[in-house]
Amino acid sequence: MSFTSDEVNFLVYRYLQESGFYHAAYVFGIESHISQSNINGALVPPAALLSIIQKGLQYTEAEISIGEGISKNNLQFCLSSPQQTLPDRFNQLDYPAGKGLKILNFEKYPKIKDKKYPLKYFIFKKWLTLVINKSISNTLNEIKIFSSQLPTITIYKRSGDSTARIWDMKDAINNQCPDPAGKQLVLRHCIQKGGTEVPSNKDVTSLDWNCDGTLLATGSYDGYARIWMTDGRLASTLGQHKGPIFALKWNKKGNYILSAGVDKTTIIWDASSGHCTQQFAFHSAPALDVDWQTNNSFASCSTDQCIHVCQLGQDKPIKSFQGHTNEVNAIKWDPQGNLLASCSDDMTLKIWSMRQDTCVHDLQAHNKEIYTIKWSPTGPGTSNPNMSLILASASFDSTVRLWDVDRGACIHTLTKHSEPVYSVAFSPDGKFLASGSFDKCVHIWSTQTGQLVHSYKGTGGIFEVCWNSRGDKVGASASDGSVFVLDLRK
Repeated sequence: MSFTSDEVNFLVYRYLQESGFYHAAYVFGIESHISQSNINGALVPPAALLSIIQKGLQYTEAEISIGEGISKNNLQFCLSSPQQTLPDRFNQLDYPAGKGLKILNFEKYPKIKDKKYPLKYFIFKKWLTLVINKSISNTLNEIKIFSSQLPTITIYKRSGDSTARIWDMKDAINNQCPDPAGKQLVLRHCIQKGGTEVPSNKDVTSLDWNCDGTLLATGSYDGYARIWMTDGRLASTLGQHKGPIFALKWNKKGNYILSAGVDKTTIIWDASSGHCTQQFAFHSAPALDVDWQTNNSFASCSTDQCIHVCQLGQDKPIKSFQGHTNEVNAIKWDPQGNLLASCSDDMTLKIWSMRQDTCVHDLQAHNKEIYTIKWSPTGPGTSNPNMSLILASASFDSTVRLWDVDRGACIHTLTKHSEPVYSVAFSPDGKFLASGSFDKCVHIWSTQTGQLVHSYKGTGGIFEVCWNSRGDKVGASASDGSVFVLDLRK
């Protein structure tokens, strides 16, 4: 029997969900475009992947016992037509003699463009976990540059080895980060086990610097948020979530930290004490992103397709927005906190206002999932008041779009990327936009003309880009673990 890539991906996606790996399932579903497949999930029985694996192992054991005396014709894959549904095909499973078990390399899957590509592989459960963890951790590379008050640029990389690392960029040579074995601060995420601290062995999923760059907050798949000093010491461990943390952000004042988790809740933490100030449990599914509106109010989004605006001290949302028809991936308040932008797997970008219940704009131009959004640091009340406010959206359709929010119109479509775009970032003056894609490229665009200004190619898919405060350097992190800094003055 030959499985298509869509069918294998759906089985893995369902396995992750059933095993409680909701974050891994979410990210893997995005990567493999599960929503675009024509598989009817309601017809797939529980534990389908394990059933297939067990049957494959039975054939392998029979192969070992019988040896070469078995006829290969009796154990050939039963090729079925593409129209057959997945459950009907389970009963047709056979296993080719002499092939054994092989591991599917999911890191290479995004490069497979033929949806009918046959995958004649079985994945043993123990190896499956390792492969998935490696694949997911590669999608969680992120860096943040902070330099407004510090004499040097500090870069943080979140990772899948339960550590975070800070490099002092004065030691960087040729725009590359220092040798990993060289000068660096390693922030080890540990948990208490048997009276001793041991590595949590869970991904570091989120991070944010406070307003003056003196403290770094991290969120982890182990369910804990942590606050670190710039010398690498752990200041506080925040432990109220019952499951992985997906997003984490400081407020502008720097006295509160906001987090969102798979336990469907969001929490406001007192940064000085590390205590939970208030926990909000209004979502009916995992919360994916949060963003502060003011120092005391924020918005959150979820796989439940809802957006809630909450305020410290209030026991229910002060506003709720509904309109998306699929998971809401990211939300961002504009610089003044008047408009809230959201993007979703439903391929739409929506603009909301606290003054009305329905969206102000429903922007439909992308033809695949929209992964992230960013507002420009321009417009009234910003340091660039003479420039218009712009919203950027990055999609799995390999494009970036720039939007005039007042008119609700797309003003530029940036089309040089050839793979899904995971990150966009505006320069501090709002004149340029950096974008990073799985095609390994970082592009720098003019926001006024939409023209490509600079282009760089790394060694792995780009999952995060960011600017320093002077606007002359762009940091980027890639799927192969590399972190590099581009000097735009050269």
